[in-house]
Amino acid sequence: MVVTPFREAAGSDAFRDFLETSFRKRNLVQLACGSQVPLLRHSIWLVVRGMVKLGALTIHGDELLLGLAGPNEPFGEPLTDVEAFEARTLCDTDLLCLSMDEVRANPTLSLALLEAVSRRYRQSQALLALMGLRRVEERVRGFLELLALDYGQHCEEGLRLDLRLTHQEVASALGTTRVTVTRVIGLLRQEGWLQLDGQRRLVISHPPASSGHRLR
Repeated sequence: MVVTPFREAAGSDAFRDFLETSFRKRNLVQLACGSQVPLLRHSIWLVVRGMVKLGALTIHGDELLLGLAGPNEPFGEPLTDVEAFEARTLCDTDLLCLSMDEVRANPTLSLALLEAVSRRYRQSQALLALMGLRRVEERVRGFLELLALDYGQHCEEGLRLDLRLTHQEVASALGTTRVTVTRVIGLLRQEGWLQLDGQRRLVISHPPASSGHRLR
């Protein structure tokens, strides 16, 4: 069964049903947490279960977080022009490999992938907008809200993030330092906005009221 993310559940359910019907005999590629996903020139990957971190290296060797791909979301070399682009799993992940030829030949699949790519595009825009916020505290809070809206799972305390990003990865995404991110997350936990559950997963105890990305 293809897992449905928190956002846009109805559309994701339709996509999930389509995938299960069309590719039920296709073998999934199963990768352990921390694995690098091989990028193929004429194929894209679709996340079935799990989470993939999309990033790149600068000319100075620094890591950049470009985005995330969760259930029902595509990524791959045909979808980027970024040099030194790489993809790495954030947890045990199941992937489906689709050639561009079969995507072009299947109008239903093409439309579904277009909608998935548009969600990724909106995520990229939201990340860029966060970079315009002056206070790092606002950037970190906005970034965690964005992740909760896109990938959070309901729990009694709020929205739980099953993905695990290091403080350095959050810092790379927001143009700040690991030390600053650690300090801000500590402050958010002190005020009760952020919690850790028994498995040390982040829980946002007061999720945004609306389904859109909110910027302060």
